[in-house]
Amino acid sequence: MLEKRYLRSIRLLAECMQLFEKGSSRRVRAMGFTDSQFDIIATLGNTPGMTCKELGEKTLITKGTLTGVLDRLESKGLIQRERGDDRRQLWVKLTAAGERCFADAFPIVVAGGRAVFTDYQSEDFEALELQLQKLKLTLERGLK
Repeated sequence: MLEKRYLRSIRLLAECMQLFEKGSSRRVRAMGFTDSQFDIIATLGNTPGMTCKELGEKTLITKGTLTGVLDRLESKGLIQRERGDDRRQLWVKLTAAGERCFADAFPIVVAGGRAVFTDYQSEDFEALELQLQKLKLTLERGLK
C-alpha cells in the first residue's frame, strides 16, 4: 500500500513540475529566449556577475551546454565574459543591454507564473514550502 502511494506521489510531483516548466517555457519563448538563455539572464540579474562554475551550479546547466548558451547570449550583446584575477576563471556578467533585458523580461515572466497561482493564499504557499523543504531534505539525505 505504501509503495503504491509513494509511486502516485512521485508521479504527481513529476507531472506538476512538467506542467510548471511547460507554462514557464511558453512565457520565456514569447520573450525570444530559450529556457537556458533566460535561466542565465535571470541568474545574473541583480548581481555583479559570477564565474562560469558558479553560474553552472546555480542554473544546473551542464558545462557543455553552458558554453553554447553563453556564446549565443554574447553574440546578442547580452553578456560579456572576462578573465578574473585568477586567469583560469572566466567571469560572466550582463552587459547594459542584458541588464535592460533582465529588467524588462524578468517581472513579466514572474508575473505570468504568479498568475497561475491565483487560488493560492499565503497559508497555501507556507504549507507547500514546508512539504517541499521536507522533501528536499529527504532527497539530500538519500544522496549521502
